[in-house]
Order: sequence, then C-alpha cells, then structure tokens
Amino acid sequence: QVQLVESGGGLVQAGGSLRLSCAASGRAFGVYAMAWFRQAPEKERAIVAAIRSTGGNTYYADSVKGRFTISRDNAENTVYLQMNSLKPEDTAIYYCAMRVDAGFRLDRYDYAYWGQGTQVTVSS
Repeated sequence: QVQLVESGGGLVQAGGSLRLSCAASGRAFGVYAMAWFRQAPEKERAIVAAIRSTGGNTYYADSVKGRFTISRDNAENTVYLQMNSLKPEDTAIYYCAMRVDAGFRLDRYDYAYWGQGTQVTVSS
C-alpha cells in the first residue's frame, strides 16, 4: 500500500515562496514518476509539474514555468515543489501523485496514488 504525505503548504503574500514536500512509503519510490497537481475551487484538478523516476526529465505547466521547480530525492523517498514568485492565482490545494511507470503523463487518470493535499493560499 502506497502512502503519500504532503507538507509545506500555507499562507503567503504575493511574490513570496513556499516549498512543498511529498514523502512516499510502501513502494519502490525510485522507479516511478511523480507529479504535482492542484485544484482551485470550482476548477478541475490540473497538472502543475512532473518528474521522471530518475529525475532526468521534467514537465511544467505554462502557468508556472520559470517560477516553480520540481525535484526528487530518491534516497529520501521525497519529491519537492519549490514555488517562487507566487501569485494569487496559484491559490489551490496541491496534491502529489505517483504513476506506476518510470515516465510521467499529464492526465490525472494516469496516476494511481495520491496524497491528501496541502492548501496553498497566496494573498494579494
């Protein structure tokens, strides 16, 4: 049974930074792709960033390119999302997800395991 536990969310002013963490247990973390999704009120859950199992390939949504960085530490079974220059429109619940494959996909239905989510609120 896989468990994903996010942390690091909170309230921050526009222009500020947060670093989200997602700790995984219960499966061979280092062989699977990971991603961060977010869901704002009354909106669909959408991908923010993704990273291949080895960390050698990443993806970013256009809305966060140049501001967010996804990374992973396979020795620590943890994936991170560094978020800089935050904007009010980044306000959402952020979820980490694991895909049971080395490569990532962009569709949430390709991810089998999910964390409980962490709230990020950016004030203007």
